[in-house]
Formats: sequence, structure tokens, C-alpha cells
Amino acid sequence: MAVLTKQDPPPPPPALADSIDEITRIYRSLPPRPAIEEVEAAASVLETVDSEEKARLEEISRQELPKDVPAEVCSVLKEVKRTMVMFQSHEQKKEARHVIEVDRMFQKFAELIQRASELVSGGGGGDDRRDVRFEDPVERIVREAEIMEQNLACGEVDDETEKESLRKLVKSASAKATISTVEVDSEKLSLMKVAALIENSAKTGAGALDLRGKLMDQIEWLPMSLGKLSEVTELDISENRIMALPSSIGDLRALRKLSMSSNQLINLPESFGELINLQDLDLQANRLRSLPASFGNLSSLVNLDLSSNEMTRLPNSFGNLESLQKLNVETNELEELPYTIGSCSLLVELRLDFNQLKALPEAIGKIKSLEVLTLHYNRIKGLPTTISNLSNLRELDVSFNELEFVPDTLSFVVSLEKLKVGNNFADLRSLPGSIGNLEMLEELDISNNQIRELPDSFRLLSRLRVLRADQTPLELPPREVARLGAQAVVQYMADHVAKRDSKSKPIKKKRRWFWFRFWFCSSA
Repeated sequence: MAVLTKQDPPPPPPALADSIDEITRIYRSLPPRPAIEEVEAAASVLETVDSEEKARLEEISRQELPKDVPAEVCSVLKEVKRTMVMFQSHEQKKEARHVIEVDRMFQKFAELIQRASELVSGGGGGDDRRDVRFEDPVERIVREAEIMEQNLACGEVDDETEKESLRKLVKSASAKATISTVEVDSEKLSLMKVAALIENSAKTGAGALDLRGKLMDQIEWLPMSLGKLSEVTELDISENRIMALPSSIGDLRALRKLSMSSNQLINLPESFGELINLQDLDLQANRLRSLPASFGNLSSLVNLDLSSNEMTRLPNSFGNLESLQKLNVETNELEELPYTIGSCSLLVELRLDFNQLKALPEAIGKIKSLEVLTLHYNRIKGLPTTISNLSNLRELDVSFNELEFVPDTLSFVVSLEKLKVGNNFADLRSLPGSIGNLEMLEELDISNNQIRELPDSFRLLSRLRVLRADQTPLELPPREVARLGAQAVVQYMADHVAKRDSKSKPIKKKRRWFWFRFWFCSSA
């Protein structure tokens, strides 16, 4: 039987080879195709910008302008604002639109290459070339394109393009492969880069993302894709200029620590209350005026910093924060605390300095775990009698207020170590007579008040180490004694009381002897 031998396919015609070479050359001259993460990031940016643009335009439509301004001028002003919003949106979309358009172009190239490959292999045209077998450059192009796409998905392409600079933003800093930490280079990130970084972080399962001070000043919000960070437990976006959070932030259910200090946040979305595992929240130095009602759902919250905002009240749902241990609302515009604050039964530290508080609710006495209570620079006139229930209180600061008296019940707080009632000026004229019961007291500030005499029990403050009485017109003890220090005052008061008691005893004996002599002489 004759053995059939397979003949090598004939070489392609020169013109065809030249065409294939030109296709190869053109393809290889292209820059790398945007990665899938970049395309998804660009789509997220466009969605976010459109959403924010719509919200801002609606807000402009609702704005009420002054009645004494002509309607035509008001109309022009609103139109200027709308145009400015649309201009800003246009600028923010530029980079994202470019990525989308480039990806569409590459899709077109891919279709053309596929078509050329089919023609060469006999899939189209009149000639049957299916038996032709040679090193097909077009097939090689297709194969290289497929390999490149796979490498892009795996993060294995190494070049100097901006795409790769984005990809290099993500670095694993964990010993476990399942958890990684995202570190960001020193360069400021555009909205597009932030979105790409979020996509990368979501796909690598990052456990922490640090964007502290890394965003360009023009970025006022974060993309909707933020909600994809379902495995992130720590997020830091402090020291930027963010004005609003996307509603998708509620999808970060694994989040335990969130730092957003030093931004421009005006409010929080209602979905914020869905962060049920959040333990540490830093909102210091924003422009917050209120909190959503859902805020009370953050039942795992332990540490909360709301200082340096513009808040006038806290929601009643605050009482649901049963795990809260540290609360800082210094430097706001608070006029009162909700009565539900008493339900925060684990609260250890409560800082209320620099507000407009006139009084504390009686419910404050229910927080028996409280150790630090500061009310520096408010308008407090009196302390609630229930303060005596704060059996663990170590520090109380009501300086720079309008305090008229210190309740006697404070003397039952025997755990107190620091008491500051200074700078209540003409309002405070005395200390409680039983202040000596505060046997643990180490520091006392009564400066800039109208106290003239210290009570006798002051001599019992054996642990007192610091006494501030500047600009207080003390007469007992004399001011020169007060300048000698706390223990000198304690000793003076002890000597004063002892001397006074010793003088009173002989006087009583003489009187009894006088009456005895008077009675005896009268009888005689």
C-alpha cells in the first residue's frame, strides 16, 4: 500500500504576506489596551458624576433666592450655577470618557483582527485556503492579544504606562494571601485613579485602604463603586475635600474602622446606618450639621469623634449606641443633649467642650461607667443632682461656664481625682462644705472665681497635689499661703481648724466657772 505523505503548505503570496506584516506592525504600535478594572472604574466614575450632577441641579432648582432681587436676575443666577455644575461634571468625566472611547477602539481592532484571521484561514472569501499552514502573523496577533488580556486580568503585564502605575498602587502588606492592605503612592489621585484603585482593591480582597490626603483638591465625592469594597475592614479618607459620600457606602458591612476627619462633609447618607460592624469612627473637622436617624443602628460603635463640626443637636437614636465608650463632640453648637444619652451605659469618656450647653440632663447620672466628663467653655449654670451616681468619675471639668454653685451631692463622687471649676467668674462663690469627702482628689482648679473662704473639710484633702486659685480673692486661707501650693493650703486649714477648736474649749470652761462662782456666792 502506498504511503501518503503530507506536503507542506505553499507559502502565502508576497502581497498577502506584506498585508499581514502591515497589520502586525499597526497592532504592535498601539498602546496597551485599558485593563478591565480601568474600564469598570471609568463606568463607575461616569455613573457617579451623573448622579451628583443630577442631585446638585435639583438642589439649585429648590433654592429660594432673596425676594428683593428681580426675577430675571434670579433666573440668570440659577442658570449660571447650573452651567457651572455641568462644566465641572464635564471636566470630571474627561478621563473616564477617554478610557471608555479607547476601549471601544480596541474592541474595533479586535474585531478587525479576528476578521483577518478568518480570511487567512479560509473562513471567508472565494478561495479555499484551509489547507494552507504557515506561521500566520494574524493568528499570532490574536494569540498575543488573548495572552495580553489574560495577563491584564492577572496583573502580569509590566510596562511604564499609566495603567500600570495605577496597578502598582495596590501592594499586599499582609502575611495572608486572603487579606491585603492598599498603600497609595505620594502622587495626588484623580477621580479616575481613585475608581481604578477601588476596582483593584475589590478584586484583590484588600483589607485596608489608605487615601489620607491623597485625592486631588477637585474631588468632592467618591465613586459609587466604593460599595464594592466588601472585605475592607479599615478605610482612611481623611484630609481631603470630600463633600458627600455615595449611598453605596452602606455596603461596606465588614468595615470596623473609618477615618473621615478634615473633609467638607455636610451630611451622611441614610445608608450609613448599615455599617453595623463599625467600631471606630472619626468625623472630626467637617461641616456636619446633623446625623441621620439611622445613625443609632451603629450598635457596635465604640469610639466616636464628632468634634469641630457645626452640629446643634444629636439624634434621640443616640441612645441605641450601647457599645459606645468614648464620645467627643467638642467645638460644635450643641444646646442640649438628648435624654437618651443615659442609655449609653458603657460610656467611659464624654467630651462636650466648646458648645452652647446650658444644662445636662438628669439622665447623665445613669452612666455609672463614666470616668471623664469635660464641659469646658459652655453656658452651664448648674450640675444635675444625679451626678452623685457617677461612682467611677475621675475627672470633671466645668471651667469657663456660668456655674453658680457646686452641688453638695458631688461630694459623694469619692473616685474624683481632677475637679476644674475655674473661670466661672462672679457666679461661683463657694465650694460644698463636704468637699473633704473627695479623698482621692489630686487636682483642683478654682481660679478666677469669687470664693473667699475654703470650707473646714478642705483639710481632709490629703492627696491634693495641684491647687490653682489665681485671681480668686481668697481670705481663708490668705492668698500668700495659696501661692505656696496645695499641701500648704491643706496644712493651713488643718492648723486653722485645730487652733479654732482649741480656743473654743477654754472659753466654755471659764463660763462654767463663772456660773459656779455666781451660784456659790448667791447661796452664801
